[in-house]
Amino acid sequence: MSDLSLDATQLDRYSRHIIMDEVGPEGQKRLLDSSALVVGAGGLGAPVIQYLAAAGVGTIGVVDDDVVERSNLQRQVIHGDDDVGRPKVDSARDFVAALNPDVGVDTYEARLDRDDADILTDYDVVVDASDNFPTRYLVNDSCRLEGIPVSHGAIYKFEGQVTTLHPDGPCYRCLFREAPEPGTVPDCATTGVLGVLPGTVGCLQATEAVKILLDAGDPLIGRLLFYDAMDMSFETVPYAADPDCPVCGDDPIDSIDDIEYADGCAIGAD
Repeated sequence: MSDLSLDATQLDRYSRHIIMDEVGPEGQKRLLDSSALVVGAGGLGAPVIQYLAAAGVGTIGVVDDDVVERSNLQRQVIHGDDDVGRPKVDSARDFVAALNPDVGVDTYEARLDRDDADILTDYDVVVDASDNFPTRYLVNDSCRLEGIPVSHGAIYKFEGQVTTLHPDGPCYRCLFREAPEPGTVPDCATTGVLGVLPGTVGCLQATEAVKILLDAGDPLIGRLLFYDAMDMSFETVPYAADPDCPVCGDDPIDSIDDIEYADGCAIGAD
Protein backbone atom coordinates (compact mmCIF):
# COMPACT_ATOMS: atom_id res chain seq x y z
CA MET A 1 0.00 0.00 0.00
CA SER A 2 2.73 2.46 0.92
CA ASP A 3 4.33 1.96 -2.49
CA LEU A 4 1.17 3.34 -4.02
CA SER A 5 1.33 6.52 -1.91
CA LEU A 6 -2.12 6.09 -0.38
CA ASP A 7 -2.15 7.44 3.16
CA ALA A 8 -4.33 6.21 6.00
CA THR A 9 -7.07 8.76 5.31
CA GLN A 10 -7.20 7.79 1.63
CA LEU A 11 -7.27 4.09 2.48
CA ASP A 12 -10.34 4.84 4.59
CA ARG A 13 -12.00 7.25 2.12
CA TYR A 14 -11.63 4.93 -0.87
CA SER A 15 -11.93 1.63 0.98
CA ARG A 16 -14.98 0.51 -1.01
CA HIS A 17 -12.96 0.94 -4.20
CA ILE A 18 -9.83 -0.64 -2.82
CA ILE A 19 -11.53 -3.89 -1.81
CA MET A 20 -12.84 -4.38 -5.35
CA ASP A 21 -10.69 -6.57 -7.60
CA GLU A 22 -11.62 -4.38 -10.57
CA VAL A 23 -10.23 -1.25 -8.89
CA GLY A 24 -7.96 -2.05 -5.93
CA PRO A 25 -5.25 0.28 -4.63
CA GLU A 26 -3.64 0.43 -8.06
CA GLY A 27 -6.85 1.60 -9.69
CA GLN A 28 -7.50 4.16 -6.98
CA LYS A 29 -4.00 5.57 -7.38
CA ARG A 30 -4.67 5.71 -11.11
CA LEU A 31 -7.81 7.78 -10.51
CA LEU A 32 -5.94 10.13 -8.19
CA ASP A 33 -3.33 10.65 -10.90
CA SER A 34 -5.98 11.19 -13.62
CA SER A 35 -7.74 14.27 -14.93
CA ALA A 36 -11.19 14.93 -16.37
CA LEU A 37 -12.64 18.04 -17.99
CA VAL A 38 -16.36 18.63 -17.51
CA VAL A 39 -17.83 20.95 -20.13
CA GLY A 40 -20.83 22.49 -18.43
CA ALA A 41 -21.60 22.80 -14.70
CA GLY A 42 -25.38 22.65 -15.02
CA GLY A 43 -27.88 19.81 -14.86
CA LEU A 44 -25.61 17.13 -16.33
CA GLY A 45 -22.32 18.58 -15.17
CA ALA A 46 -23.41 18.81 -11.53
CA PRO A 47 -23.72 15.04 -10.85
CA VAL A 48 -20.69 14.36 -13.04
CA ILE A 49 -18.55 16.74 -10.96
CA GLN A 50 -19.99 15.39 -7.73
CA TYR A 51 -19.24 11.75 -8.45
CA LEU A 52 -15.88 12.24 -10.15
CA ALA A 53 -14.77 14.22 -7.11
CA ALA A 54 -16.12 11.61 -4.71
CA ALA A 55 -14.33 8.88 -6.67
CA GLY A 56 -11.03 10.70 -6.26
CA VAL A 57 -10.28 11.80 -9.82
CA GLY A 58 -7.29 13.95 -8.94
CA THR A 59 -7.86 16.93 -11.26
CA ILE A 60 -11.23 18.10 -12.50
CA GLY A 61 -11.55 20.95 -14.96
CA VAL A 62 -14.86 22.80 -15.16
CA VAL A 63 -15.84 24.97 -18.14
CA ASP A 64 -18.93 27.18 -17.85
CA ASP A 65 -19.71 30.83 -18.52
CA ASP A 66 -23.00 31.01 -16.61
CA VAL A 67 -24.00 32.12 -13.13
CA VAL A 68 -26.24 30.22 -10.72
CA GLU A 69 -29.93 31.08 -10.95
CA ARG A 70 -32.55 29.98 -8.46
CA SER A 71 -34.37 28.04 -11.18
CA ASN A 72 -31.21 25.90 -11.57
CA LEU A 73 -31.48 24.50 -8.05
CA GLN A 74 -34.28 22.06 -8.91
CA ARG A 75 -31.69 19.87 -10.68
CA GLN A 76 -28.15 21.31 -10.44
CA VAL A 77 -27.27 19.67 -7.15
CA ILE A 78 -23.78 21.08 -6.53
CA HIS A 79 -25.14 24.63 -6.27
CA GLY A 80 -27.11 26.01 -3.33
CA ASP A 81 -29.33 28.96 -2.55
CA ASP A 82 -26.37 30.96 -1.27
CA ASP A 83 -24.69 30.52 -4.66
CA VAL A 84 -27.36 32.36 -6.64
CA GLY A 85 -25.61 35.01 -8.71
CA ARG A 86 -22.16 33.39 -8.41
CA PRO A 87 -20.30 31.93 -11.38
CA LYS A 88 -21.07 28.24 -11.61
CA VAL A 89 -17.38 27.41 -11.90
CA ASP A 90 -16.74 29.05 -8.52
CA SER A 91 -19.64 27.26 -6.88
CA ALA A 92 -18.46 23.96 -8.37
CA ARG A 93 -14.91 24.53 -7.11
CA ASP A 94 -16.12 25.21 -3.58
CA PHE A 95 -18.39 22.18 -3.62
CA VAL A 96 -15.53 19.89 -4.61
CA ALA A 97 -13.20 21.41 -2.00
CA ALA A 98 -15.74 20.63 0.72
CA LEU A 99 -16.34 17.11 -0.58
CA ASN A 100 -12.82 15.83 -1.22
CA PRO A 101 -9.56 17.66 -0.44
CA ASP A 102 -7.67 15.18 -2.65
CA VAL A 103 -9.17 16.75 -5.78
CA GLY A 104 -7.89 19.87 -7.46
CA VAL A 105 -10.22 21.96 -9.61
CA ASP A 106 -9.27 24.01 -12.65
CA THR A 107 -11.93 26.56 -13.55
CA TYR A 108 -12.57 28.16 -16.94
CA GLU A 109 -15.27 30.82 -16.79
CA ALA A 110 -15.92 30.81 -20.51
CA ARG A 111 -18.12 29.43 -23.21
CA LEU A 112 -15.94 26.89 -24.97
CA ASP A 113 -15.19 27.98 -28.51
CA ARG A 114 -12.70 27.20 -31.25
CA ASP A 115 -10.12 29.68 -29.94
CA ASP A 116 -9.78 28.02 -26.54
CA ALA A 117 -10.35 24.41 -27.58
CA ASP A 118 -6.77 23.65 -26.57
CA ILE A 119 -8.11 23.44 -23.00
CA LEU A 120 -9.36 19.98 -23.92
CA THR A 121 -5.88 18.62 -24.60
CA ASP A 122 -4.79 18.92 -20.97
CA TYR A 123 -7.11 16.16 -19.73
CA ASP A 124 -7.30 12.38 -19.90
CA VAL A 125 -11.05 12.31 -20.54
CA VAL A 126 -13.65 14.92 -21.41
CA VAL A 127 -17.26 14.80 -20.24
CA ASP A 128 -19.59 16.68 -22.57
CA ALA A 129 -22.31 18.02 -20.28
CA SER A 130 -23.11 20.95 -22.55
CA ASP A 131 -26.58 22.02 -23.63
CA ASN A 132 -25.99 23.19 -27.20
CA PHE A 133 -24.97 21.68 -30.52
CA PRO A 134 -22.04 23.96 -31.42
CA THR A 135 -20.25 22.96 -28.21
CA ARG A 136 -21.01 19.27 -28.76
CA TYR A 137 -19.56 19.29 -32.26
CA LEU A 138 -16.56 21.33 -31.15
CA VAL A 139 -15.81 18.91 -28.31
CA ASN A 140 -16.21 15.93 -30.62
CA ASP A 141 -14.01 17.32 -33.38
CA SER A 142 -11.24 18.61 -31.13
CA CYS A 143 -11.07 15.52 -28.97
CA ARG A 144 -11.11 13.18 -31.96
CA LEU A 145 -8.17 15.00 -33.51
CA GLU A 146 -6.28 14.79 -30.20
CA GLY A 147 -7.25 11.18 -29.43
CA ILE A 148 -9.13 12.08 -26.23
CA PRO A 149 -12.19 10.00 -25.23
CA VAL A 150 -15.47 11.82 -24.57
CA SER A 151 -18.45 10.81 -22.46
CA HIS A 152 -21.45 12.49 -24.10
CA GLY A 153 -24.89 13.02 -22.61
CA ALA A 154 -28.05 14.93 -23.48
CA ILE A 155 -31.49 15.33 -21.93
CA TYR A 156 -34.97 16.40 -22.98
CA LYS A 157 -37.95 16.64 -20.60
CA PHE A 158 -38.16 13.01 -19.37
CA GLU A 159 -35.59 11.41 -21.68
CA GLY A 160 -31.84 11.17 -21.89
CA GLN A 161 -29.09 9.63 -23.97
CA VAL A 162 -25.49 8.67 -23.30
CA THR A 163 -22.66 7.42 -25.50
CA THR A 164 -18.88 7.26 -25.35
CA LEU A 165 -16.89 8.76 -28.21
CA HIS A 166 -13.61 6.88 -28.11
CA PRO A 167 -10.67 7.22 -30.53
CA ASP A 168 -11.14 3.53 -31.34
CA GLY A 169 -14.81 3.93 -32.28
CA PRO A 170 -17.24 6.15 -34.19
CA CYS A 171 -17.52 9.83 -33.36
CA TYR A 172 -20.48 12.15 -32.79
CA ARG A 173 -20.61 13.12 -36.48
CA CYS A 174 -20.97 9.43 -37.39
CA LEU A 175 -24.08 9.41 -35.22
CA PHE A 176 -25.42 12.87 -36.08
CA ARG A 177 -23.77 14.27 -39.22
CA GLU A 178 -25.45 17.66 -38.81
CA ALA A 179 -27.12 19.55 -36.01
CA PRO A 180 -30.87 20.24 -36.18
CA GLU A 181 -31.96 23.58 -37.54
CA PRO A 182 -31.64 26.32 -34.89
CA GLY A 183 -34.84 26.66 -32.90
CA THR A 184 -36.19 23.21 -33.73
CA VAL A 185 -35.01 21.63 -30.45
CA PRO A 186 -36.43 23.52 -27.44
CA ASP A 187 -34.29 24.00 -24.34
CA CYS A 188 -35.14 23.30 -20.71
CA ALA A 189 -36.25 26.89 -20.13
CA THR A 190 -38.91 26.43 -22.80
CA THR A 191 -40.13 22.86 -22.23
CA GLY A 192 -39.02 22.11 -18.67
CA VAL A 193 -37.12 19.07 -17.44
CA LEU A 194 -37.75 16.52 -14.70
CA GLY A 195 -35.35 17.54 -11.95
CA VAL A 196 -33.94 14.06 -11.29
CA LEU A 197 -33.42 13.23 -14.98
CA PRO A 198 -30.01 14.91 -15.39
CA GLY A 199 -28.93 13.20 -12.17
CA THR A 200 -29.48 9.80 -13.75
CA VAL A 201 -27.90 10.71 -17.07
CA GLY A 202 -24.99 12.55 -15.46
CA CYS A 203 -24.26 9.58 -13.22
CA LEU A 204 -24.12 7.36 -16.30
CA GLN A 205 -21.65 9.77 -17.89
CA ALA A 206 -19.52 9.80 -14.75
CA THR A 207 -19.56 6.00 -14.74
CA GLU A 208 -18.30 5.92 -18.31
CA ALA A 209 -15.56 8.43 -17.48
CA VAL A 210 -14.37 6.41 -14.48
CA LYS A 211 -14.36 3.22 -16.56
CA ILE A 212 -12.22 4.94 -19.19
CA LEU A 213 -9.77 6.23 -16.59
CA LEU A 214 -9.53 2.76 -15.03
CA ASP A 215 -9.41 1.06 -18.44
CA ALA A 216 -12.11 -1.26 -17.11
CA GLY A 217 -15.41 -2.67 -18.29
CA ASP A 218 -17.14 -2.14 -21.62
CA PRO A 219 -17.80 1.55 -22.33
CA LEU A 220 -20.61 2.69 -24.61
CA ILE A 221 -18.39 2.84 -27.69
CA GLY A 222 -20.54 2.61 -30.82
CA ARG A 223 -23.64 2.29 -28.64
CA LEU A 224 -26.23 4.95 -27.84
CA LEU A 225 -28.07 4.38 -24.57
CA PHE A 226 -31.58 5.82 -24.38
CA TYR A 227 -33.27 6.36 -21.01
CA ASP A 228 -36.98 7.11 -20.56
CA ALA A 229 -37.78 8.16 -17.01
CA MET A 230 -41.55 7.94 -17.53
CA ASP A 231 -41.39 4.29 -18.60
CA MET A 232 -38.28 3.62 -16.48
CA SER A 233 -36.76 1.91 -19.50
CA PHE A 234 -33.34 1.69 -21.07
CA GLU A 235 -32.58 0.81 -24.67
CA THR A 236 -29.18 0.52 -26.33
CA VAL A 237 -28.87 1.09 -30.08
CA PRO A 238 -25.60 0.28 -31.89
CA TYR A 239 -24.15 2.65 -34.45
CA ALA A 240 -21.14 2.27 -36.71
CA ALA A 241 -18.27 4.43 -37.89
CA ASP A 242 -19.08 6.26 -41.11
CA PRO A 243 -16.31 5.98 -43.71
CA ASP A 244 -17.52 9.30 -45.15
CA CYS A 245 -17.37 11.05 -41.78
CA PRO A 246 -15.35 14.25 -42.24
CA VAL A 247 -13.75 13.91 -38.82
CA CYS A 248 -12.93 10.21 -38.40
CA GLY A 249 -13.63 8.71 -41.83
CA ASP A 250 -11.36 7.74 -44.70
CA ASP A 251 -10.45 11.35 -45.54
CA PRO A 252 -10.56 13.19 -42.21
CA ILE A 253 -9.82 16.82 -41.47
CA ASP A 254 -6.55 17.63 -39.73
CA SER A 255 -7.64 20.85 -38.04
CA ILE A 256 -10.75 22.60 -36.74
CA ASP A 257 -9.50 25.98 -37.95
CA ASP A 258 -11.91 26.16 -40.89
CA ILE A 259 -15.00 24.82 -39.14
CA GLU A 260 -17.78 27.26 -38.36
CA TYR A 261 -19.55 26.06 -35.24
CA ALA A 262 -22.92 27.58 -35.98
CA ASP A 263 -26.25 26.52 -37.48
CA GLY A 264 -25.66 22.91 -38.65
CA CYS A 265 -22.08 23.00 -37.30
CA ALA A 266 -20.92 22.11 -40.79
CA ILE A 267 -17.40 21.18 -41.75
CA GLY A 268 -15.84 24.17 -43.48
CA ALA A 269 -13.39 22.19 -45.57
CA ASP A 270 -13.96 19.76 -48.42
